[in-house]
Amino acid sequence: MDVAAHMPPPAAQWRQRTVVGDGVELAVHEVGDPTAPPVVLVHGYPDTHLLWTRLARHLSHELRIIAYDTRGQGLSPTRAPDPAFALPHLAADLMAVLDDASSDRPVHVVGHDWGSVQAWEAVCEPGAEHRIASFTSISGPNLDHVAVWMRGMLQRPTPGRVAGVASQVVSSSYVPLLVSPLAPPVLKIVGDHDAVSGLRYYRGNLGAAARRPRERRTSVPVLQLELTRDLAIRHGALAASDEWCNDIRRVSLPVGHWAPRTHPQVVARQVRRHVLDVEDRAGTTGR
Repeated sequence: MDVAAHMPPPAAQWRQRTVVGDGVELAVHEVGDPTAPPVVLVHGYPDTHLLWTRLARHLSHELRIIAYDTRGQGLSPTRAPDPAFALPHLAADLMAVLDDASSDRPVHVVGHDWGSVQAWEAVCEPGAEHRIASFTSISGPNLDHVAVWMRGMLQRPTPGRVAGVASQVVSSSYVPLLVSPLAPPVLKIVGDHDAVSGLRYYRGNLGAAARRPRERRTSVPVLQLELTRDLAIRHGALAASDEWCNDIRRVSLPVGHWAPRTHPQVVARQVRRHVLDVEDRAGTTGR
């Protein structure tokens, strides 16, 4: 039976509330059984929680799904300046949502794009394993891991290593435009308010990790979904996290960057498997 086909559209069923993050109010949306394992979904740029609507349809019959509009996006507007979008502030927002979602059990986290980048920040905080049950990373690497990887590749260059770095540099060639003064007026012409607001994610973070990469380790079980048709993120940037994680697994999917929207069933299958596997190992599912 296709359970998802019997579910009402999540967009019409989200239960909404406000959570105070790190100095900002965050619009939080929930669907599913309140007693089921909690899963927090963190969208990227230039999205809102609506990125997850179709994915929620496939998961909410078995899991408790919580999504939120990250600071400056959707229903979480803020006039905060660029420095307020640095990763530690974004990670604090996520932790506030986790605390609101569940005070007595660790929460599973799924991040896409900048949602994955900021979730990595939280996942690598000391003691994160006590609050985060698992992490599924989609199209968003750990910036510190990538910076260390690039430095290492260039300090000990081989044709293969240089090619790997060059591939990611080419894939990220759009970034200089997004941090330039040209980006706001161009995006305003398009009329995308969230895209303009979200530029603060780029301006508040890029460059810092490359200049001062930190040692960022985690024992949280990590699943990386490697989207092989994603033009923005290459294999090397994902594999850069391998040495920093005690428990990491990577699954390749032949889909593009916006897989949570374009292939929700494919992504949901992997998320569900990872979440329930971790729950089983912890002995909390009762199955």
